[in-house]
Amino acid sequence: QVRLVESGGGSVEAGGSLRLSCEHSGYLYAIYCFGWYRQAPGKEREAVAAIDNEENTRYADSVKGRFTISQDITKKTLYLQMNNLKPDDTATYYCAATLGACPLLRQSNRYNYWGQGTQVTVSS
Repeated sequence: QVRLVESGGGSVEAGGSLRLSCEHSGYLYAIYCFGWYRQAPGKEREAVAAIDNEENTRYADSVKGRFTISQDITKKTLYLQMNNLKPDDTATYYCAATLGACPLLRQSNRYNYWGQGTQVTVSS
């Protein structure tokens, strides 16, 4: 079992920054993938970014150039640095994990483990 706990959400004005963290516990195999997803009220869950055990990253077009996904293996923590935030970024953000190679970003159903979410609100 892998347990994920997000933190770092909050309220910021447009143009501001936040860094989300996701602490994970449990055993990860040598090949794994972490992802960040978000869901706004009344909208479907949306992919944000993903990173694998080889530090390969991928991003949704909507966040490219503004968000950065990273991980600290020694701290067992996943990060999402979010810069130049926009009101459209307002959502609950979730981290997710799966054992094995990263699925396509849109394939959120391929992730086996999910955190409880952290709220990000961006005001204009």
